[in-house]
Order: sequence, then C-alpha cells, then structure tokens
Amino acid sequence: MDYEAVIHALIDPIIDSPESVLIRITEGNTPKDVNILIAAEKEDTSRLIGKKGIIANALRELVGVAGKTENKHIHLRFESFGEENKED
Repeated sequence: MDYEAVIHALIDPIIDSPESVLIRITEGNTPKDVNILIAAEKEDTSRLIGKKGIIANALRELVGVAGKTENKHIHLRFESFGEENKED
C-alpha cells in the first residue's frame, strides 16, 4: 500500500505548506510494524497534532485502519523542522 499517498490525501487539506512535508516510512522491529514519520513546518505540525492530540489520534486511527488491510501495525510520529535547527 502507498502509505505516503494515503497520508498526503489526509493531511494536505489541513496544512498550509503541503509541499514542504517530509514523510519517511521505515520498517519496525517486526515485519508487521511500519514506522511513519511526518515532518512539517512548526505551524503545520501544530495543526496535525491538534488540541490535546485529537487530530493526531484521528490520523493514527485512519492510517491504522489502512494498515490492517495488509495486517500491518502503523506507528505514526510527528516532528517539526525549521526553528530548532536554526543557529543564532
């Protein structure tokens, strides 16, 4: 399954800069585990997480359902880039 396409379809309408999103998919500790990292600008990451993590939990649920079609367990993680990497 193309998890990157599924994630883009879900998050692109929510964020301001979908072109700057980085999605990295790696294998987990077992063959059934899939780790997905979504890195975006700080403001977009805040939108993807939402208040009390409600948007992040909804995204995890939707991507998890997609993973179950292949008997996979999806681990979704969010990070922001930009400000913390800038030097003064």
